[in-house]
Amino acid sequence: MTKIAVYPGTFDPITNGHLDLMKRGLKIFDQIIVAVAENPQKQTLFSLQQRIDMVNEVTKDMKTIQVMTLDKLVVDFSRDHSATVILRGLRAISDFEYEVQLASINRSMEPSIESVFMSPAEEYSFLSSSIVKDIARHNGDTSKYVHPSVSASLREKYLK
Repeated sequence: MTKIAVYPGTFDPITNGHLDLMKRGLKIFDQIIVAVAENPQKQTLFSLQQRIDMVNEVTKDMKTIQVMTLDKLVVDFSRDHSATVILRGLRAISDFEYEVQLASINRSMEPSIESVFMSPAEEYSFLSSSIVKDIARHNGDTSKYVHPSVSASLREKYLK
C-alpha cells in the first residue's frame, strides 16, 4: 500500500526549509502531495499559479512529489487523494500550539487521517517565507535560504 502524505501551505515563496522537509518526508512516505493554498486571510506576494510554478521548479527532480492546488479543507483534499497523513513542519515552540489545534480539528473531522510533525534541519529552524521576503524587500541576499529560481523571482518582484 502506498503511503501518501499531503504537505499543505501557502509556500509564498517556497524555502529551503520547505524543501528539506519534503526530502526528509520522502524517507517516510512513498509520495508527498504539496498542496499549495490560496489563503484569502493572507496577502501573498506571489499569485497561486506563480507559487505552484515555483514549487514545481524546485521539486522537478523529485519524482514522488506532486504539486496541486488546495481549494478545500485539508482533510477533504487528503481523503480525495487517498492520503492518510497531513505533514506539517514545526520550527519553534510558537508553532506548536497552532499546529496542535489544527491537528485536533482535522482529527475530529476525519479520524482516519493523521497529522505528522517534523522539525526542520537545524540550519533552517529560523527560516520562514516572511523572513525571506523581508530580506529580499531590503535587497538582501536570499541565496542561502531559497532555490536560485526563487531568489530570481523575489528580486524581480521587489525591483518593480
